[in-house]
Amino acid sequence: MGESGVGGMSADTEPDFRTFEAGNVLLQSGSTYRSARLAYKTYGELDGKRSNAIVYCTPFGAQHADIEFMIGAGKALDPSKYFIVVPNMFGNGLSSSPSNTAPPFDGSRYPHFTIYDNVMVQQRLVTEALRVRKVRLAYGWSMGGLQAYHWASLFPEMVERVAVVCGAARCSPHNFVFLEGVKAALTADASFQDGWFVAKPERGLRAMGRVYAGWALSQAFYRESMWREQGFSSLEDFLVTSWEGNFLRRDANNLLAHIWTWQHADVAANDRFHGDFARALSSITARAFVIPSETDLYFTVEDNRREVALMRNAELVTIPSSWGHRAGNPVGNPTDARFLNDCLARLLAI
Repeated sequence: MGESGVGGMSADTEPDFRTFEAGNVLLQSGSTYRSARLAYKTYGELDGKRSNAIVYCTPFGAQHADIEFMIGAGKALDPSKYFIVVPNMFGNGLSSSPSNTAPPFDGSRYPHFTIYDNVMVQQRLVTEALRVRKVRLAYGWSMGGLQAYHWASLFPEMVERVAVVCGAARCSPHNFVFLEGVKAALTADASFQDGWFVAKPERGLRAMGRVYAGWALSQAFYRESMWREQGFSSLEDFLVTSWEGNFLRRDANNLLAHIWTWQHADVAANDRFHGDFARALSSITARAFVIPSETDLYFTVEDNRREVALMRNAELVTIPSSWGHRAGNPVGNPTDARFLNDCLARLLAI
């Protein structure tokens, strides 16, 4: 039930993804990440005009396999119609991450990637390796939405539509504080030493899961015991099985890297817009659907409403759900899945 999931490959299977060798990447921090690798998976075929591509961005801690449930025949993201590209965000364990970075930039020396850094390499993948000319839709949930916003603002001549689901154009102050609480729970573990986890922080990961559970779902979700619909026998069963169990499968250093990336997200924080948030959003020419959940506690409707007011061709479409932030990634939630699928289908038809 967390934002992330297990996917990509296991020890006894071949990986189901390909890798774009990006070479030496100069990051916004001024550091150079050498021999950067961007893992990605594609679904469907590129059409003759090379213009039916959809870029579907991964969220916090997740890999492509965790979000591919939205892809399929008869769904809005139909691989018989579209060429769907899922680039794995740096730091998720498949692309270059703390867990697979060699010395001397391993450990606490890992050179952090911003959302901007991620999207600039993703655009190279799409244009250089896949030879895509137009992006029919840039789409993402949560941190994926942060990336989708960057795609639309940085490459307006390329991106025709954008769907931001339970996401934003920057990390708000309240969102930042929420992440500080999550990070504090994780790093309170004794295995966190000198800015790095030297062993698996089981207590920290379990604590992180419990903190996250209170933010990712709404008050109504818990008041109505909606976890029972997912087959959990008690609230404690839900917290241990779904939340503690989810984060125990993660690499803690990778999670920390993603928290850093999230907290430093800002569509205007680059040499193109020089911090001018209104200019960054007004530069988006794509037809945009900004799709918050009405009960999301940290990517709020009000933040999205203010963003849409600064955009040229955007519509605010609110998910009427008690699932909070998780309404935007509706695994096992057929009502919200239908709503989101219908939104995407309507946007793609425009």
